[in-house]
Amino acid sequence: MAGNLELLHSVLAQAKAENRAALVGYLPAGFPTVDGGIRAMTEMLDGGCDIVEVGLPHSDPVLDGPVIQTADDIALRGGLKIVDVLRTVREVQAATGAPVLCMTYWNPVDAYGVERFAADLAEAGGAGCILPDLPVEESEVWRKAAEQHGLATVFVVAPSSRDERLAKITAAGSGFVYAASLMGVTGTRESVGLEAQELVGRTRATTELPVCVGLGVSNATQAAEVARFADGVIVGSAFVKRLLEADGDEEAGLAGVRALAGELAEGVRKRF
Repeated sequence: MAGNLELLHSVLAQAKAENRAALVGYLPAGFPTVDGGIRAMTEMLDGGCDIVEVGLPHSDPVLDGPVIQTADDIALRGGLKIVDVLRTVREVQAATGAPVLCMTYWNPVDAYGVERFAADLAEAGGAGCILPDLPVEESEVWRKAAEQHGLATVFVVAPSSRDERLAKITAAGSGFVYAASLMGVTGTRESVGLEAQELVGRTRATTELPVCVGLGVSNATQAAEVARFADGVIVGSAFVKRLLEADGDEEAGLAGVRALAGELAEGVRKRF
């Protein structure tokens, strides 16, 4: 079974046709529980997200800030396995028809088996993988498996990436490019800053792929700011915070996630 790379292309193209940025939401699988995470991601998409990233929690999440680390820890203490991540992808995609990607560090994929992971993610209806710690020079085995199974390979670029490096990364990627708006770990910020706009411009000079910006966006104002210059706006920690703030009240958490998705969706549609 082929994955949903073409669906990802279609959704990003549709957002562009509507003269707006796509809204991409992120939550780790298994948080607050496997079933609760599936419901929350479904609410995010129903509330206004175009695409969702399902995080594969990791015990050493080098890119993730304290909010997502807290959620990862809850998921891992709950006994989360890769099969639960794949089930999350499958059920969210089936419930919404939206593109669902997996965001994961490389070690779990390598341990599971590269070909097996690509095949199982595609079978679950996944659209691709975001691999923040996989160097492009070491990615050929994964990229071949992903291409064979109809999956995107999304690489992360950062403000520190030189132009030559950007070109190498974007040439190897597919689906879209994940532009980290600033150096450091994930988390909400008071301001997303000018670094992101400069990075998007430099990245676009190397590729026709859409460029989506993540790390720091937490509200509609910031979403609107980033949507002026990016093809997509990625939000993770702010969604996790809504669930954490619900403090075990599942309905309140789901309502919070859906409301935030709606606010952000309005933000990416603002005209300036």
